[in-house]
Amino acid sequence: MSPLHNLPEETLILLLKKKNQQAFSYLYDNYSEALYGVVCRIVASAEHAEEVIQDVFVKVWKHVDLFDPEKGRLYTWMINIARNTALDYRKSKAVLNEQKNQPLSNIVNSKEELDQTQIEQNVKADFIGFRNILDKLRPEWRILIEMAYYEGYTQQEIAEQLDVPLGTVKTRTRAAFLQLQQLLKEYR
Repeated sequence: MSPLHNLPEETLILLLKKKNQQAFSYLYDNYSEALYGVVCRIVASAEHAEEVIQDVFVKVWKHVDLFDPEKGRLYTWMINIARNTALDYRKSKAVLNEQKNQPLSNIVNSKEELDQTQIEQNVKADFIGFRNILDKLRPEWRILIEMAYYEGYTQQEIAEQLDVPLGTVKTRTRAAFLQLQQLLKEYR
């Protein structure tokens, strides 16, 4: 058992800001699997997800001084870093070119393999139960949240993809967030 076992978040943050290696190891050991689940939903391959996770933890290490506990929890801050890093990676020119040059059968097969192998990891990584909460939303609202959060689409892109007016996307998104807010209150 690590000497940092059951460390309060405030103490962990202080140690991280002092660049304590043990605190960073503790952080990686306790959060990498959950962050990996978030990244896998966005990035199309396990190999790329591993690369993104490394980038995420480098960013956390380098920028921990930017963390503000008044704005939220450390875990939430790291999820946002993971999500943004994965979205940036997915939208990068190299990844887009790689996807264009891949035969369709490879894309379909790798997606199926990722779906099969990542389902168990994503369930374990989703320990806060967000997937269960998201599943309680109306289907037309859930798709908007999934497209925006996990796939990085803008509201305009969602409107184009779903072939619905932008105003409808905005209205549904607002309604989805209001319901999510209520569901999260009930979850606590």
